[in-house]
Amino acid sequence: MILDSFQLAGKVAIVTGCDTGLGQGMACALAQAGADIVGVNVSDPKDTSKRVEALGRRFMDLRANLSDIGCIEGLVAKAKTLSGHVDILVNNAGIIRREDAIKFSEKDWDDVIDLNLKSVFFFAQAAARQFMAQGTGGKIINVASMLSFQGGVRVPSYTASKSGVMGITRLMANEWASHGINVNAIAPGYMATNNTAAIRADEGRNAAILDRIPAGRWGTPEDLGGPVVFLASQASDYINGYTVAVDGGWLAR
Repeated sequence: MILDSFQLAGKVAIVTGCDTGLGQGMACALAQAGADIVGVNVSDPKDTSKRVEALGRRFMDLRANLSDIGCIEGLVAKAKTLSGHVDILVNNAGIIRREDAIKFSEKDWDDVIDLNLKSVFFFAQAAARQFMAQGTGGKIINVASMLSFQGGVRVPSYTASKSGVMGITRLMANEWASHGINVNAIAPGYMATNNTAAIRADEGRNAAILDRIPAGRWGTPEDLGGPVVFLASQASDYINGYTVAVDGGWLAR
């Protein structure tokens, strides 16, 4: 039956930045589909842990600052030790810095690029090595953005990083598909999370954004559940190097 190909029972998913927001939504969706979750966070993901365990799945809590890629190989090894194998990686952790391009600092550039792009590549690399060692293939899902497709304003390093995420997603898919590894990305649109609270509180800006979204509403973490389960499952075995926009139609306008 087709629905069986969406099941993740017996799978183990590493999800970075899943203490709140979109990462939490994706971790819970994967758990609903049957996967155990290895969460990699700076902060205590106690709410995510409770939600995952309430679904009858294991939540394994690892702490790290992924701006330092020196921790990544150890995180994958620890995940394998805790769970016996690793099948899925969701590269979600990221930050944003806002400033006019003419005044943007080197520090704000480096901080964003290091976490949003450099760590994404090297975490995917470490996961792919584990998948190859297991000989079972695997799924890598990177988190891109509307700014993988558009320029935006006042977020130069974020735009560069998310454009880069879409590019390296294609590159890794090209190189690793022969090993049974699917590398794809999800590009969220305007989502109602802590990161967008200030924008949503600005009546003028909020109205302008909603007017541009054909769906007429902000997205929610739950809106990423279907796409992430699909890309993590057998149902997407012939999809490689693609970035799925989950944006309520924003890019279609």
